[in-house]
Formats: sequence, C-alpha cells, structure tokens
Amino acid sequence: MNVLVAIYGSHPWNIPPANVEYLRRRFPHVVFTHAAREPDVMAHIAGADVGFLGRLRAPALANARRLRWVHSPAAGVGNLMFPEMIASDVIITNSRGMHGAVIAEHVIGTAIVLFRHIDVAIRAQLRHRWEQADLADIRSLRGRCMGIVGLGAVGSAVAGAAAAMGMRVIATRRRPGAPRPASVEAVYPPSQLPELLAASDVVVLAAPNTEATQGLIGSPEIRQMKRDAILINVARGRLIREKDLAAELARGTIAGAALDVFDREPLDVASPLWDLPNVLITPHTSGFREDYWEAAVELFADNLRRFEAGEPLLNVVDKAAGY
Repeated sequence: MNVLVAIYGSHPWNIPPANVEYLRRRFPHVVFTHAAREPDVMAHIAGADVGFLGRLRAPALANARRLRWVHSPAAGVGNLMFPEMIASDVIITNSRGMHGAVIAEHVIGTAIVLFRHIDVAIRAQLRHRWEQADLADIRSLRGRCMGIVGLGAVGSAVAGAAAAMGMRVIATRRRPGAPRPASVEAVYPPSQLPELLAASDVVVLAAPNTEATQGLIGSPEIRQMKRDAILINVARGRLIREKDLAAELARGTIAGAALDVFDREPLDVASPLWDLPNVLITPHTSGFREDYWEAAVELFADNLRRFEAGEPLLNVVDKAAGY
C-alpha cells in the first residue's frame, strides 16, 4: 500500500518529517511518500492508495487512479470539497474532536479579555498609563448567555466550558432534534438564528464552512445582537461578511469581536479590522496545541489500521453536507 503524505503551507501547518518517520516505523509494510510542495503531489499522486493531505486540487485527483481514501489533519475539509471529489468514490475523513478543548479555552479566554477590558489595559500599559477609570465597566461571564452557532465537537466543547463558567448556553444546529449536551439549555434550528442573536451576550461561531453558512453574519444579523454583546469567530472567515462587521463595530452596534479566522489569510494589512479598538485579532491560532502533530498523526494511524483491517473509519465526512 502506498500513502502520500502532503501537509504543507505556512508554519506551523507543515507536518514535521519526524512524524512521517514515526508512521514508517509503525507501518513498515506501507510505503510513505512525503510531498513538501504541490509539484511533488502531482508527481506521486498516481501511485497513492491513501492520502494524508491538507488539500488536493482537481488536476491531481484526475491523476489519482488508485486513490481510495483521504484523511485531513484538520477538522475543516474545504480544501478537499470540489465537485470532482464530491462526485468520486474517494472516502474523506477528518480530524474533528482534536481541537475542541483548546478552542474552548481560546473562546473563554478571548471573552474574558473583552469583558474585563484586558486588551484596553495592555494598550494603556504600553503607554505607561494608569487608566483605572476606563476599566470601570468590567463585566463577568457568570450569569450571561452564550449563543453558539454550530454544535459539533468544537461547539459542544465550548458549551461545556461556558457552562462551567456559570453561563447559560443556547445553540443552533442543522439537526436541532439530536441529543443535546447537558451544558446546553436549548437548541434551535438555523432558521431561529435571530432569536439566538437577540438573546446572547456572547455569540460564538463554530459552524462548518458550507454553502448554507457562507456570509451568515452581516449587518442585518449584527444589528439583531445586543449593543453590549461580543462576537467570537473560531469557525471559518467566510461565515462573516467582513466589511459589514468592520462597519458595525466602528459604529458601536455591538461591543466588540474576537476574530481568529478570516476570509483571506493572512488578513490584509489594509483591513480596517486591525485598527478598531474593540477588535481582538488572533492569527488562526485557536486550534493550536503543543502536541498537535502527535495527536493528528495518531488519529490517522488509528484510521490507517482500520482501513487495512476493513473496519469502519473514524470521522467520515458527509461529502454532500461538506463536513
């Protein structure tokens, strides 16, 4: 069996060679080819039975005569969801479940920063200013309502962390009738997003990037939120219409936003979001963890063992739904 490992891009989204060597030691009967750039993928995809890939383009898939299964090291599979792949027999699995705990920490951390104006204090510190009066309206998360858009592995982990902080949690998801986590008070269908926005002090976007969710949040939706609410996006940048968000934040329509993902990354240096005082920007780091590659490779290794044994794979993606 031949496995093509091709996970490359900006640091730290490059799989370390040591982790590829681990796979070779664990599966000595399997041939692992490590591709570090797109031309290498085109050169080796024809002989691959399995791909451990961050992305794949249509021309490469056209040459992948033996490919039966692709595993993504991320939860999002947007880089794999093109028409030819969706129509193919290639199975796609992802790494959902790996990121929930750390993203939940990120959400709670950024909410605390904005609610307690720690960002304001940091800016004051840089100017050697004691601005205690400007921090007088600090708020607590306890007793507030968090609305989560998307209740998958990440959304559920965020809900648990928020409930542990003493928050009420409500959510929307595509299948509202499915069993809900004990930490969630109520689950609504996507059609009731306006109700969630109006009721929430903190709105967290944790939904996948699909045709149904692209551009989900714009001026009309932001204007449905409380004036002192904050918006946190740890999902995908395309869920938000960024120009609308920047304009509404500048107007003070809502109190602030913590943004970890953007429509185009890196975020354009000319984006007005950089200079808004009520915006906290992190460079797509909410899912980072110190043992990321060890965990991602271990999940792939478990699935590779299952694949060889003819057992059901973990985290199979519904290609029609996009996640």
